[in-house]
Amino acid sequence: MVRFIVSRFFQAIPTLLVLVTATFFMLRAVPGGPFTAERSMSPEVLKNLNEYYHLNDPLWRQYVRYMVGILPKTFRPSQLVVDGQIDLKAGLGMDFGPSLKKPNTTVNEIIAQKLLVSLELGLWALLVALALGLTSGVIASLRPNTWSDYVPSAISMAGICMPTFVIGPLLALVFAVYLGRFNASGWYEPSDRVLPALTLGFAYAAYIARLTRGGMREILSQDFIRTARAKGAGEVRVVLRHALKGGLLPVVSYLGPALAGIISGSFVVETIFQVPGLGREFVNSASNRDYPLVTGTVLLYAVLIISFNLIVDIATVWLNPRMRQAH
Repeated sequence: MVRFIVSRFFQAIPTLLVLVTATFFMLRAVPGGPFTAERSMSPEVLKNLNEYYHLNDPLWRQYVRYMVGILPKTFRPSQLVVDGQIDLKAGLGMDFGPSLKKPNTTVNEIIAQKLLVSLELGLWALLVALALGLTSGVIASLRPNTWSDYVPSAISMAGICMPTFVIGPLLALVFAVYLGRFNASGWYEPSDRVLPALTLGFAYAAYIARLTRGGMREILSQDFIRTARAKGAGEVRVVLRHALKGGLLPVVSYLGPALAGIISGSFVVETIFQVPGLGREFVNSASNRDYPLVTGTVLLYAVLIISFNLIVDIATVWLNPRMRQAH
């Protein structure tokens, strides 16, 4: 397992490097800049701003400066010589640089303020997806080709077909506008978590339900399940003790992509419900051409997704004895 984890870690390094490099150059390939939309800004002020944020430097120099800045302090050189000049780098940990659109605010500060909100939303959405998906999938697998199977399967198909930008406004219209049970936007009360979490978790609950149904149907048809029933084990004991562990393997394997989808899907949900999270900040920064904030957010989400996938892979190996022996 240690060798498996170490190999995955070193595989992630070139992935992150390619991702950051592509994001850096693609942002700057788009015509215009962070300050070109400011109509009231004089050419002198625009020139000073570009010089202050090093936007007038050659692109390769900007890239080198940024890559050195995001290195952890342990690996960061204390000095960097570029064009015969010494560029001192300071700060603790990974330095994503200053925000171009928020004066006197760094990207690290914005991430520290907004990330916990996005992680909380993702956690609630994952709990919704697991609760709805596992329950409906197990129920559907116990009585196949009956109403207990048809109804959850139909709801799951609807959840797969309907995107979050359709589900979110519909939930807000019904439960916030017509019924008045929840707020249509904001993140102030505990009840404000309900609609965004349902919107984000419903689609993944549908996938989890179908995977749970398929995995449980395969396990329930095995000989050891028939043996357990022949010995007089009740249906609840058969499901919870004998079938559930093997039946959940497809779900555990799916949790990696699901977590990645929940993280990226929060961009849309946070915008719909005006949730003050990092996803909404990312959307605004992309519109405002805030280069450091966009690149820093992309890198942070990439690290989170790779970490989640690694945890899911470890859990899959632990649950599957054959894979455990292979590693």
